[in-house]
Amino acid sequence: MTNTIALVTGAAGGIGTAVVQALAAHGTTVAAVDRDEEGLRATVARLTADGLRAHAYPADVSDPAAVNSLVDTVERTLGPVDRLVNAAGVLRLGEVRDCTDDDWTTTFAVNVNGVFHVSRAVVDRMIPRGRGAIVTIASNAARTPRTEMAAYAASKAAATMFTKSLGLEVARYGIRCNVVAPGSTDTPMLSSMWHDASGPRGTVQGRPEAYRVGIPLRKLALPADVADAVLFLLSDRAGHITLHDLTVDGGAGLGA
Repeated sequence: MTNTIALVTGAAGGIGTAVVQALAAHGTTVAAVDRDEEGLRATVARLTADGLRAHAYPADVSDPAAVNSLVDTVERTLGPVDRLVNAAGVLRLGEVRDCTDDDWTTTFAVNVNGVFHVSRAVVDRMIPRGRGAIVTIASNAARTPRTEMAAYAASKAAATMFTKSLGLEVARYGIRCNVVAPGSTDTPMLSSMWHDASGPRGTVQGRPEAYRVGIPLRKLALPADVADAVLFLLSDRAGHITLHDLTVDGGAGLGA
């Protein structure tokens, strides 16, 4: 990881922040990207105060022109991007009949279009160099149906298959593309799903009325647990792994 450049989207909080911190702690210079400029700059300030090499690049991944400009700027100011982590994501809860057009459009704009825009822009520059590694943060919901999460689950399934298809196309250039699929992880996105103090317990123990079996390991994942999986797939230790989907959910999806 030392003396390499990584671009991480969704870097202002949750799993994205953990990935930025982990990469930087391993000697990587990180271009941290998020549309939440205030949160992003606060996150980067904390990391740089600890001596880590992270730089803030506010951008909206759903905007293709902004993404192309972003990648140009990162490569001009930091150097060639060796690794990409697509961690930006949004969650809109509700049954399908209550899902608004805006809920659906926004979910896909970030969770699918954003992955497409950023991956395309980065891969286009990786190909001439003949190297690179990409990890997309998806979800175990991409394979296990969840009530009130149809838009999110569909978007993560789309992002998963996009990343694998891209990986098939660029394997001949020495570029690897993999997916990490977290389950319930202790982040603001998860806590937004809880209605009262019983939320964490219900997530771990399961909710029969929602057809959720809970988490066999009896604990929530930490963002660092997911970041560790991402780092492995980005590293040379995973040099012969591509098109893989690594689930990090404590067994919640029963191995699906």
